[in-house]
This record gives sequence, C-alpha cells and structure tokens, in this order.
Amino acid sequence: QVQLVESGGGLVQAGGSLRLSCAASGRTFSSYAMGWFRRAPGKEREFVATISGGSSTSYVTSVKGRFTISRDNTKNTVYLQMNSLKPEDTAIYYCTASTTGSLSVNAFSSWGQGTQVTVSS
Repeated sequence: QVQLVESGGGLVQAGGSLRLSCAASGRTFSSYAMGWFRRAPGKEREFVATISGGSSTSYVTSVKGRFTISRDNTKNTVYLQMNSLKPEDTAIYYCTASTTGSLSVNAFSSWGQGTQVTVSS
C-alpha cells in the first residue's frame, strides 16, 4: 500500500483558485498512475483527473480547461491546480494511486484521507 497525504484544501470564493498537493510514499513513484477523485455532499465519488507515469493526463469534462493535474517525481508529489472554481466544485477531494501504472479505475487501490474544498458563491 502507498501512503498518501493531501493538503491545500480550503474555502475560496467562486472564480478563485486553489492548489491541492498529495505526497506519496514509495520508491517507484514515477511508475505510478496518480489521480484525483471527489465526493460532493449527497453524491457518489467521481473521477476528476488522472496522470500516468509518462505524464499523460485525463480530465472529467466539467473541469477541462480549469483544472490541471501535474506531478513532480523528485518530490513524490502530485498536484491539482484548480482555477475558475465554481460552487459545484465543492467536495472532498481524494488523492489516489495505481501502483501498477494502470489507468483503470479499479487499479486505483491506495487512497488519501481527503481534503475539503468549499467554493462560496
């Protein structure tokens, strides 16, 4: 299991920005696929973005052009830069890792504790 620790959540006004960070344990971080999911109040957890070991990225349609996922393999850290935030982005954001490198949803088996993002209107 990979240990994941998120940080960077908080309260922001609509139109503002936040950057989430996720520090991961493990000697082979560069080979992991990493991702961010979120759970809004009363809703199921949903995919937000993933980044492969080769830094290929994928986003849910609702955040394309506003969110950017990136990674720094020298720091074992993945980031989620969130711009032009909307009230509907309010959720608990979870960092996740796929140690096999697979981008299949079922391959993401390690999860952080989550960080709250609240966007006020």
